[in-house]
Amino acid sequence: MSLADSRPRPDAPARGRPRSEAVERAILEGVMKLLEEGVPLAELSIERVARTAGVGKATIYRRWSGKEELFVDVMRAAEPPDPELPGTSMRDDLVVLLESLRRRGLVSRSSAILHNAHAQMKSSPKIWAAYHTCVITPRRNQGLEVLRRGQLNGELREDVDLELANDMIVGPMLVRSVLRPDADLPEGLSEEIVDTVLAGLRPVSSPGT
Repeated sequence: MSLADSRPRPDAPARGRPRSEAVERAILEGVMKLLEEGVPLAELSIERVARTAGVGKATIYRRWSGKEELFVDVMRAAEPPDPELPGTSMRDDLVVLLESLRRRGLVSRSSAILHNAHAQMKSSPKIWAAYHTCVITPRRNQGLEVLRRGQLNGELREDVDLELANDMIVGPMLVRSVLRPDADLPEGLSEEIVDTVLAGLRPVSSPGT
């Protein structure tokens, strides 16, 4: 899998001298090349990545504090980018968020390397914790914020537990993506899930109910 079109995260903190996108791409490509060659995650040392990418170890350490942070960025670059929310309504924002999850599921299914990398990542507590902190938690918080705004705007019942509501919306897509790899992830599934869940969570007097 090529990461040639990937870009550094715009919110990434600056460390050391200014970053070079070409150098970063070479390093990320180097990690993916090693994964494609079957190198286990446990043997993916900074020294080995540096040799593969044709850079010095110091070049990597100026950009990442260690293997865990580097691998999280590799996985982030290999996945579809996080979407921009339209902000037109709670329902529209939720559909965009869920559609992004559906697309990530499709990418993971189509790439044996990426699927294997995800599996290995979960077997490494440090890397999984880093991925959870840097990727999963911000995405979950984004969904909760959309629901919170919807509750304030009267699009969601005031008595709804937002954590539970978020799980109810995201859960079906995760089940199909992770627990049921043979299940379809068709276009329109995001809208169907969101509309089905919101049908029971909207205020009774809200428009459209």
